[in-house]
Amino acid sequence: MTGKLALIASVATLAAGSTMAQSSGDWTGFYAGAQIGYADIGTSLSGVDGDGAIGGIILGYDYDLGDWVVGGGFDYDWSDVDLSGAATVEDVWRLKARAGYKVNPQGLLYGVAGYAEASTDTLGSDDGWFVGAGYEQIVAPNVSIAGELLYHEFDNFNATGVDVDATTIQIRAAYRF
Repeated sequence: MTGKLALIASVATLAAGSTMAQSSGDWTGFYAGAQIGYADIGTSLSGVDGDGAIGGIILGYDYDLGDWVVGGGFDYDWSDVDLSGAATVEDVWRLKARAGYKVNPQGLLYGVAGYAEASTDTLGSDDGWFVGAGYEQIVAPNVSIAGELLYHEFDNFNATGVDVDATTIQIRAAYRF
């Protein structure tokens, strides 16, 4: 399922980028928007895992260095992923650092890493880390869309002795100020 979503996100991003009006390709500035996608969550407990929809808001700032772009951001996602009846993941927020290379003035291939916190209905919340990659395309003046794949780890979740990992794939849309 994750592979199909990745393919759909990639095709939609590239198609929209090639068919819509292009801007000058200056990535410097603040952005805000929304994202939606899929989360696949596993634990160190046999048979305790889950998957489902995830989505939320994005905020950030990028700085254009010529061929390279660096930036930071904040994501907040809501979810309702049931972990085999043991718990439900309710939300995840992330502090991100990203760096990318402009494959063309409007297209950015980037890597991302940072801090994440996940909350559940019965096990509390815990913090962890994530790494990932994405592609973002400016599709109209001040508007960009992206596809992003992230891998998360939460070791010893809330001192329960359970390790949790999650993979998310999301499509993002942002207004760039």
